[in-house]
Amino acid sequence: MASSEVAPFAKTGGLADVVGALPKYIYEKGIDVSVVLPLYKKIKDSDFPLRRLSNTLRVFVGEQPMVGNIFTSNLPNSNVTVYFVEMDYYYNRDALYGTALGDYRDNCERFTFFCKVVLELVKELKLKFDIIHCHDWQSALIPIYMRTLYSQYFQGVKSVFTVHNLAYQGLFWHWDMPLTGLDWRYFNWKELEFYGKVNFLKGGLVFADAITTVSKTYAKEIQTEEYGCGLEGVLRERKDNLYGIINGIDYNEWNPEIDKLISHNYNVDTLVNKEKCKLHLQKKIGLPVDANIPLIGIIGRLAEQKGIDIIVDILPRLLNNNIQVVILGTGDIRYHNMLENVWKSYSNKLSLNLTFDNRLAHEIEAGADIFLMPSRFEPCGLNQLYSLRYGTVPVVRTTGGLADTIIDYTDETSNNRTATGFTFNNYNGEALYNAIERALKLYKDKVKWRGLLKNGMKQDWSWSNSAQEYVELYKQLVKPS
Repeated sequence: MASSEVAPFAKTGGLADVVGALPKYIYEKGIDVSVVLPLYKKIKDSDFPLRRLSNTLRVFVGEQPMVGNIFTSNLPNSNVTVYFVEMDYYYNRDALYGTALGDYRDNCERFTFFCKVVLELVKELKLKFDIIHCHDWQSALIPIYMRTLYSQYFQGVKSVFTVHNLAYQGLFWHWDMPLTGLDWRYFNWKELEFYGKVNFLKGGLVFADAITTVSKTYAKEIQTEEYGCGLEGVLRERKDNLYGIINGIDYNEWNPEIDKLISHNYNVDTLVNKEKCKLHLQKKIGLPVDANIPLIGIIGRLAEQKGIDIIVDILPRLLNNNIQVVILGTGDIRYHNMLENVWKSYSNKLSLNLTFDNRLAHEIEAGADIFLMPSRFEPCGLNQLYSLRYGTVPVVRTTGGLADTIIDYTDETSNNRTATGFTFNNYNGEALYNAIERALKLYKDKVKWRGLLKNGMKQDWSWSNSAQEYVELYKQLVKPS
């Protein structure tokens, strides 16, 4: 597997969580799997046990030769080998992709180097693999190189390309094309060209043997104009090679029975301890400590993709009810400002935490009653799955992975005990408010509410099931034709 980020080594979002967990479960199913990522400054500055190999890797970025070193370690609590490519000129920086001022201007070079060096690493270490599985635009040139510059060495090796979020494509001006080392003939509307620019992700979609994305609904949505980000035509053309496989979650990390980051551990039979987690959270975040006040949690990027615009629209109205809200995350500065203005008027009901805090994220999942995730689009989503496990009822919009994982509470689904949360369709504040209202109404009926959150806690969204789907896909790709 090739990825630009892997938890716990380097992380900006859900991509890291996936590539930090999925290989472990694939390995447990008897598949030999290794992972490659850049050796960023934050990894070098950490205390991860890294071992340097004597091998060096030399590739050309444009006409410039670049040399990298190889370090190894293992994914924590596993036998999965992780290879780190050291190249300080590209990766010895404080951030992975850019600063608050924007992306690094040489990202085309940085990830051209990464894509080539992954293939050179396989050659140099004489690794024998049937499949190279690439994740997102930062590794999207690999399937192209396997068919072009490196075709002789990688004959018979298949490529899988996973799209975690189609909105991020790796777009660069056309004069960056020579940096890739690819012939200009690939700069055409069917392969790498996209409205006059070089599009890394498009190339991965065109050249990979199989394409996966992170939920079945999202796999359908991205073939439409609304969600296709301009690539819907490419995806429709490759629909026979496109698979939706829902992300799982790592129950070794997200499990209220063993979670070391929450104040009290609990399971479906000891929910009195979930209430203690709520009281602990209320005290920690400075809200009135009262088990009877419904507490709503929001964790994530404060951006329109995550629905923060419609949350801001209804937040003052919502806070006029007898409720509490805790928000954790960072994002667009204008939403920081809007939320701070709301907080000034409702500081006794709203806890605003404009930061990233892993412990607090776990404490919110354990202590909140309701979790809001009203995304405009959501390829998979992980927080709704964490919420199910922690008995925190999700309120979500029916899009992407949210539609695949949350069953709306209705008379029918409550009677047959399949309901796991509350959903709404239209992307606007009124629809979101109505869904929250339905949840707050049921919250008053403690018996029905407890039945609903128990339904969620009994769900199995572990990686084991999803990993098996990947294994089946791998086997299908490598079987003799």
